[in-house]
Amino acid sequence: MTDNTEQNNTQSNISTHESVEIRTDREAMEYDVVIVGGGPAGLSCAIRLKQINADLNVCVLEKGSEVGAHLLSGAVLETRGLDELIPDWKEKGAPLKTKAGKDKFMFMTKNKAYRLPTPPQMKNHGNYIISLGELGRWLAEQAEGMGVEIFAGFAASEVLYHEYDAVKGVATGDMGIDKEGNKTAAFEPGVELHAKHTVFAEGCRGSLTKKLEAQFDLRADSDPQTYGLGVKEVWEIPADKHQKGLIVHTSGWPMDSKTYGGSWMYHMADNQVSVGFVVGLDYQNPYLSPFEEMQRFKTHPEMKKYLDGGKRISYGARALVEGGYQSLPKLSFPGGVLVGDSAGFLNVPKIKGNHAAIKSGMLAAEGVAAAIENNEVEATEYTSLFEDSWLHKELYKVRNIRPGFHKGFWFGFFHAAFQTLGGWMLPYTLKNHADHKQLMTADKAEVINYPKPDGVLTFDRLSSVYLSNTNHAEDQPSHLKLKDKAVPVEYNLAKYAGPSQRYCPAAVYEFVDVDSDNPKFVINAQNCIHCKTCDIKDPTQNINWTVPQGGGGPNYTGM
Repeated sequence: MTDNTEQNNTQSNISTHESVEIRTDREAMEYDVVIVGGGPAGLSCAIRLKQINADLNVCVLEKGSEVGAHLLSGAVLETRGLDELIPDWKEKGAPLKTKAGKDKFMFMTKNKAYRLPTPPQMKNHGNYIISLGELGRWLAEQAEGMGVEIFAGFAASEVLYHEYDAVKGVATGDMGIDKEGNKTAAFEPGVELHAKHTVFAEGCRGSLTKKLEAQFDLRADSDPQTYGLGVKEVWEIPADKHQKGLIVHTSGWPMDSKTYGGSWMYHMADNQVSVGFVVGLDYQNPYLSPFEEMQRFKTHPEMKKYLDGGKRISYGARALVEGGYQSLPKLSFPGGVLVGDSAGFLNVPKIKGNHAAIKSGMLAAEGVAAAIENNEVEATEYTSLFEDSWLHKELYKVRNIRPGFHKGFWFGFFHAAFQTLGGWMLPYTLKNHADHKQLMTADKAEVINYPKPDGVLTFDRLSSVYLSNTNHAEDQPSHLKLKDKAVPVEYNLAKYAGPSQRYCPAAVYEFVDVDSDNPKFVINAQNCIHCKTCDIKDPTQNINWTVPQGGGGPNYTGM
């Protein structure tokens, strides 16, 4: 598809042939299929496998304390994938309760909002406003009812290989390791899970997926993946301001014309609204803070009119894949496959990925089941199934819309309209680029001075993280690894004014004593809400996000 130099440079920081210690202290469990990740893609894959062959032994590993604890999305669900997976989902009590109502698409200036025609991809008739965490828990119940084993609180930390270089399975991380890496009295070794095929459904920027992409050169024929950061809050608002089913999307302010971003507000049941802001992580100004842009966005009269008198009850953030069709990696490799956000299945113009995650999980299940039946090492049929599916057609039609915004908002806006009206049929595909290479140096950037939070409508990071119920065992090694401890101060602070302290939505990173001769870089790993932004946006790719000891991270409710 494109020259892959940028992405390979990034991946060269990850060893493709790590020396792996032979462990004799770990129990091994055998399965037909192991699925890493208990989101909609992983769970749908498990369910579809059991539908195809009830005798398959299938297990799902979920790094959160329970299924749904780490799931966060807007979310408006298009039911097409779910309709195919579980046609009688209504009778089975799926938590789809709020039908999408009126759509509003607004262009915002600093003090005004202008209603525009809703783009066809953003029309939501027949869709549902949901909590993705609730949907995840329901899917887990369906899977368990079919005999799938689900292990929550166990994070897959290592890919295991056969001597012939095919994936053998995964191992969970050791428990009871202190900050210095020593075994404590609570030490428990990880567990190896061996499988004929392993499905990686880790979500956006998976820590094992990165290694697999390098190991098997899965991005040889694709563009670099690009991302956005979505910051979300759930509010309870006065009944007279609530319009159940109302869906509002905005573009424009507070983003400048060179920065991709936009918002949503979804009116759920029980006088609650989901409100969020997404900033494309290809932004250029190192002084920009996606978290602060979200807070500033809420002060706009068009948003404030709903939130005044309300109360914020939940907070979270996560990165989302925006590269689309041309950034999809090779989907299969010896012993495994990629599904959902791990692969990059998200329709950016629709602002939807959950229907795509479900469908990709189903397609992967069909490919894996066929490979097991035919005793094949690689589930190559998965790729052909995808290419013949409605998901392929859907992503191909919108492939040029998000990249069009690389040239600025107005070019992107009119180019998107052209694509929608038939331009997608022209034989060209715009290229994507690596987000971490887009920052300008601080001396060329305009400093952004954000207003102080008022504690009523706008908030700081620490009070926000508190609402995410984030928890990590205090005496454990940091799961945020620096490849070179000198880089944050000597390079990132000196050249880019320390962007990590602004792009992180959870106050994980800070620079102290910056006016002294010995500034220090501090990592508050206990605050991490697993959004992966640091792993994506760090300009030197010096931060490697890995899984913490099992169960650590946010514990989202209603997100």
